[in-house]
Amino acid sequence: MGKVLVVGGNGLIGGAAALHLAGLGHAVAIAGRNPPASGPLAALPFIRGSFADESIGPDTLAGFNSLVFAAGNDVRQLPPGADQREYFRRVNSEGIPAFFDRARRAGVSRAVYVGSYYPDVLPAAEVEANGYLISRREADEGLRALAGPGFMCCTLQSPFTVGQVRGVGARQLEMITAYCLRLIEPEGPRFAPPGGSNFMSTRSFAEGIAAALERGEAGRSYLMGDENWSYADYFNHFLEGLGLAERAVPLDVPNPAMVDASLYGGRGRVIAYDPAPAAEALGYRRHDAGRAVREMAPYYAARLRAAAAG
Repeated sequence: MGKVLVVGGNGLIGGAAALHLAGLGHAVAIAGRNPPASGPLAALPFIRGSFADESIGPDTLAGFNSLVFAAGNDVRQLPPGADQREYFRRVNSEGIPAFFDRARRAGVSRAVYVGSYYPDVLPAAEVEANGYLISRREADEGLRALAGPGFMCCTLQSPFTVGQVRGVGARQLEMITAYCLRLIEPEGPRFAPPGGSNFMSTRSFAEGIAAALERGEAGRSYLMGDENWSYADYFNHFLEGLGLAERAVPLDVPNPAMVDASLYGGRGRVIAYDPAPAAEALGYRRHDAGRAVREMAPYYAARLRAAAAG
């Protein structure tokens, strides 16, 4: 069993991975800007710091033989007025490979990067038009170039990933839950953006991360995934999990729970592919996304009720 540092371990994918790896017997610590306030993650050792500076330095990294990186900055961290391309170039394109290189030089021998599927599934011209997506692609390419003898690093490209980790919120998942409960836009039928995507559960993804640490191919990028759904299918799993009979229909207008800015492929785009190569190589479970949404919707509903109660 190894000593594993999960950067971004207080988030949804990182948290699920940290708990899964701990359950397998690994000694797991999580790193991030803020510690988990509650839930099972709060019981794990916590290191306060950021990959983007030296706050997680060589002395800290030397205490681990494996790394899971489930962080990276997106539009939520973009400072007001900042140049998008320059900001993401600095923190992602350059910052992430630099962090992996620090880990390599500190003696970490196995590392997994949780990336984004958009640079793999969208046309190159569309990726080039978006500073964030360019940075995701460049970060991925830069860190995989470090792979070699003594340092296995690979990328798991994430689609829409759904699930729950007790004590951890997920803004969009809470928003869709609130929309289905009519806490947002209470009037009118429920609708979803047209188009669709690939979806997978955090449980499947965590299994893939554990397998990649154990037997991942150095320098490889795995296009992760499970179920190809329309966004209406996705919303309907929420409605079903909440015990509601209503079903959502696609409607080509802005949706208050799944805003256009979160759909890098654009409203109406269908992103569908066969995830079998990654699933077969890493052995994670399939056909788990529906269960994940139906089980997590009551969890996010309870979080909304608790927040409303103050």
